[in-house]
Amino acid sequence: MTSLEDLPFLRRQARTQRFTLGAPKEFKVAPDGSRILFLRSESGTDPRHSLWSFDVVSGEETKLVDAAELLPGEEDLPPEERARRERSRETGGGVVGYAVDDAFTVAAFSLSGKLHTLDLATGAVSVLVDGSVVDPRPSPDGAKVAYVRDRRLRVIDRATGEDSVVVEEDGEDVTWGLAEFIAAEEMDRTRGYWWSPDGRSLLAERSDKAGVPRWTIADPANPQSPANVVAYPAAGSKNVDVTLAIIGLDGTRVEVAKTDWEYLAAVHWSAAGKPLLSVQSRDQRKLEIQAVDPATGAVEVLHTETDERWVEIAAGVPAWTADGRLVRESAADGDHRLVVDGVSITPPGLQVRSILHVGDEVLFSASEADPTQIHVFRTEGGELRRLSTEDGVHVGSGNAALTVLSSWSLDRSGPVVTVVSGEKTVARIGSYTVDPDVVPNLTWLTLGERGLRAALVLPTGYEESEGKLPVLLDPYGGPHAQRVLQTRNAFLTPQWLADQGFAVLVADGRGTPGRGSAWEKEIAGKLADVTLADQVDALHAAAALRPELDLERVAIRGWSYGGYLSALAVLRRPDVFHAGIAGAPVTDWSLYDTHYTERYLGLPQEETASYEHNSLIAGAGDLSRSLLIVHGLADDNVFVAHSLRLSSALLAKGRAHVFLPLAGATHMTPQAEEVAENLMRTQVDWIVRELTGDAVKSEENA
Repeated sequence: MTSLEDLPFLRRQARTQRFTLGAPKEFKVAPDGSRILFLRSESGTDPRHSLWSFDVVSGEETKLVDAAELLPGEEDLPPEERARRERSRETGGGVVGYAVDDAFTVAAFSLSGKLHTLDLATGAVSVLVDGSVVDPRPSPDGAKVAYVRDRRLRVIDRATGEDSVVVEEDGEDVTWGLAEFIAAEEMDRTRGYWWSPDGRSLLAERSDKAGVPRWTIADPANPQSPANVVAYPAAGSKNVDVTLAIIGLDGTRVEVAKTDWEYLAAVHWSAAGKPLLSVQSRDQRKLEIQAVDPATGAVEVLHTETDERWVEIAAGVPAWTADGRLVRESAADGDHRLVVDGVSITPPGLQVRSILHVGDEVLFSASEADPTQIHVFRTEGGELRRLSTEDGVHVGSGNAALTVLSSWSLDRSGPVVTVVSGEKTVARIGSYTVDPDVVPNLTWLTLGERGLRAALVLPTGYEESEGKLPVLLDPYGGPHAQRVLQTRNAFLTPQWLADQGFAVLVADGRGTPGRGSAWEKEIAGKLADVTLADQVDALHAAAALRPELDLERVAIRGWSYGGYLSALAVLRRPDVFHAGIAGAPVTDWSLYDTHYTERYLGLPQEETASYEHNSLIAGAGDLSRSLLIVHGLADDNVFVAHSLRLSSALLAKGRAHVFLPLAGATHMTPQAEEVAENLMRTQVDWIVRELTGDAVKSEENA
């Protein structure tokens, strides 16, 4: 294999999984704070993760589970595990997740579908189940391990090997113990069962997909392969029916009362109180926090949040503190606030991003006045303390007493991982990410009357005397995602694009997080109008400040929502955009899923005009600029039907365009080095030809 140093940037980026391999992640802190477990691959090019232990006092790292030793060959994953990884956008291999008991005596994980346990005292690894295991989790006392196999929740006794199904039920449509598609894709809920604090029962999700539309994903490149039929709840259609039950290991079963909710957003069960549920109505304008009586299944509503648009789901809540106080997030006066026992803990202007851990105190992430930075905070009684000190983006793990900070900044590539206790940094955990040897030629901008946050990336060493540059917008642009963050790694691809001869502009508009709920909700019913207007405004404002931007040569590229925005740009603003690349675009919102689409546009049966207005297909006849559509044929999130229907509509109107199908590719961009490189170079070469008629320059020194 060619050495990494000899590879061009795009292949290095693919081999290193965007320069993230080798970074430690998935930290868990021992109850006594003596050690920290985490996952990390052997190097910045090794995709296989192993389980490690870090001794806080000595700083010594010990490999507890060597994934390559346990599994020298390729992984054979159950379909449910493949789906879980697709939902979480997990591209790594080996041990990609694990769980521990309360006392830190045993860890459980699946590797190639086999259930393994690790005795944390002796280091002994055992295989308890030979295959098709998904999401294994030890009981609080470590005596048993629950897991899902063949859509059924099971429990195995570690001492005796006795393995049994927790609840028997026939039917191909019913699954126990796994998060359904909507929860995993749109609500960041990846779990479908929770142990009781005493380990005698499990609170389990039952999902029934009967009546949910069936969509088919075929493999045209391999017609001999059977098609994959999935239950996909498109906007306005039936959702998976989700209910809960408390299943005793003695065979008892208590149904949890279901009120008028449609979506199960979160579950929390600790020794501090009754199980907590966060549930949403179908229109997402009401969210309730409910406490469940484990003996009867009756629910008590502890808090109700309403909003005329939608109520945001906050990560990590609801939860009980160790002394039984309810922790939640609430939108108050346009800010996302941390609320403990009914009292708002965070001040105005501090936007809570997620709650990271709740124990004696609360660990959480938030943005202050600058939404391009994310910091980690902890409560101290009724006060707050910021744990992250340098500018940048900080990811927190562990707990408020012993916190692991993964800190990313504009000053370097990759994270610096530190352990913080009290007010001191007490240790540092090794990170082995590859240095891409790229320093973005970056200018930070605040643009227009709305103060749009943007970054302008110019070719390395560019001088104004070299003349004007064609402009390439590289947005995501949609809700719930940011591109403009103070971390160098976010601008590695934009810098490569700039070095092909562009001024690359990345801008975050309304709907993006970090600027409060009012900012997020300006897109309600107006996805197309608002998000496109913000990209146009950012472009014109940037050009007013930087004369090197050539507004006569403007292109736009993006993936997913960014793909939608790119096609939208050339369809509706041909006066501004001369070429667009739409990767995996949503073209007809009635084909996208319920929870995401209905949040912004309502039900298609009731909001026909809105769906029509925000559709790309409706305006296909207006295409007068160049459009390249790219889509993976195995995409089970934004189905290739979106692009096929747009292409058909364009053809019917006589509008020339290019359609590039990717055989076998899902919604994640292709990972194979050759394909990743050639896909990007194909896009750039196409843009250059459409804007200038020239071929793309060589990447000899990129």
